[in-house]
Amino acid sequence: MKLLPAPSGTGIVFRRTDLEGFLLEAHGSNVAKVSYATSLMKRGVFISTTEHLLSALVGSGVDNAFVELDNLELPILDGSALPFVEMIQRVGLRRQRRKRSYLRVLQPIELREGSKFIAVYPAGNYSASYSIDFPHPLIGKETFEVGLANGSYLKQIAPARTFGSREDEEAMRRMGLIRGASRENCIVLTRDGVENGPLRFPDEFVRHKVLDLIGDLALIGRRILARVVANRAGHAMHTALVSRILRDRSLTEETFLEDENTAAPAPESYRATV
Repeated sequence: MKLLPAPSGTGIVFRRTDLEGFLLEAHGSNVAKVSYATSLMKRGVFISTTEHLLSALVGSGVDNAFVELDNLELPILDGSALPFVEMIQRVGLRRQRRKRSYLRVLQPIELREGSKFIAVYPAGNYSASYSIDFPHPLIGKETFEVGLANGSYLKQIAPARTFGSREDEEAMRRMGLIRGASRENCIVLTRDGVENGPLRFPDEFVRHKVLDLIGDLALIGRRILARVVANRAGHAMHTALVSRILRDRSLTEETFLEDENTAAPAPESYRATV
């Protein structure tokens, strides 16, 4: 995978170098499949596991970039967004002249599915609150809330890794899932604890859910001004919220903030690869 700078107004666009440079925009209209990851598809071209990179781009302040990829799945790396953030920081960002366009949420938008819930509420900035409840002695009920400003993403969200149960491994592999999963790229849970600890945070599990949420909501195509609240939501509800916001334009309005420009990877960043 390689990140390259892009002109103002481009957004985040994937380029499949193994398919003659086919372009696939990171946008809710291209969501194809959501289960244990979020996948995009356009005209039969598929890209899987987009949420970690998209989350890193939002958290790093990147609005415009081409993502070159020579396969159908993004690198999982260590299962968090931290390696992507570090790659972006290593090459730097360049401010662009066009002002950053936001979507301001004008009224509450709530989605429910049984005990699952996700909503956005009007706010002057972007924040997220997530609650989970897993029947595991190390997890149980966890809640985490964060505002995406002042470096909080890098410190509090980016290092949080994805996780899975050793008990579920065989069944998931039979389904064709987690083919690249290993002790190096996810937290492996046993019945009583963690097989490959230590955890990076005591509540790393819910922090990773926030990471996924931020990445999935990036598919709106613009940064939002809203408070997001989720309870046991998951990728399917994240992307359902994206679709709801994109479908009804009366729920949001375009706005600009003073002294805000867009950003893209600096021109020399085309050499930064993973």
